[in-house]
Amino acid sequence: MITLPWLYTLAGAMFAAFSLLSAFDRTNAKRFGNAAFWGLIALSFFAGDRFGDFGNGVLVLGLVGLAGFGALGRGNPATTSDAEKTDLAARLGNRLFLPALVIPITALAGTFLLKDSGLIDPKQVTLISLGLGVLIALGICYFWLRPPALAPLQEGRRLMDSVGWAAVLPQMLAALGAVFALAGVGEVVGGIAGEAIPEGSLFAAVAAYGIGMALFTMIMGNAFAAFPVMTAAIGLPILIHGYGGDPAIVCAIGMLAGFCGTLMTPMAANFNIVPAALLDLKDQNGVVKAQVGTAIPLLACNIILIYFLAFR
Repeated sequence: MITLPWLYTLAGAMFAAFSLLSAFDRTNAKRFGNAAFWGLIALSFFAGDRFGDFGNGVLVLGLVGLAGFGALGRGNPATTSDAEKTDLAARLGNRLFLPALVIPITALAGTFLLKDSGLIDPKQVTLISLGLGVLIALGICYFWLRPPALAPLQEGRRLMDSVGWAAVLPQMLAALGAVFALAGVGEVVGGIAGEAIPEGSLFAAVAAYGIGMALFTMIMGNAFAAFPVMTAAIGLPILIHGYGGDPAIVCAIGMLAGFCGTLMTPMAANFNIVPAALLDLKDQNGVVKAQVGTAIPLLACNIILIYFLAFR
């Protein structure tokens, strides 16, 4: 049976390849820093469950040290030439996006068709199907586009080098959210909210929850990190237990309120920094600035939806 560790091994192999390619990239003056950084991430995927809390803590400190002391740089790996890319774009047009569509289609199909197959861990079928979709899409690209053997890895490394340490920021912030929840931050925030929210004002409580989800997401960079804190602080004790709100509606739309915060923070690197790097924007925060006008009205809509739907 294919389990989640198989997917970790696949991801580890990818980062190990990035590390090795970085070490031999003479176009990058900081190639050994990049090699060490991606190598440590590969090591965490390969054997993180064996290191224990202390070992993983040392590994994370190593990543922070490399990033904090500016040990990462950008290379210019040789893949396909500009002329080849222009020719492919002219001949294939939007069909170039077809392999990318294979990934979500495979993830969706695998979730429904492979759950009870006995081939894949049913608890992790979506994630494993997502990884399978990546491999299928990669195979289609090799068969259809005939790129150089190392082109996918080199392009992947080029993108990761462009994003740099921010590529692992969402995972670290999500872990920090779990630490905050275990440390009782939600209870502290709940005590402050209980004093600030007017007694008997349902709308104020809903607004505090929705805005709090957005703000904590902006700080943490991840709505999944903000959710346990704000739900423990306001969602469960006040909205659900205090006012009898529907847990499904409160929590689901509360997450959507958190995602509004995702649109407004550079801390959500995978959503806001990666596109800026892909598009070579001069303003690294250009994506965030473009999204604020959408995020604020959406946040207001989510607060109204919770107020009118969760307490009928």
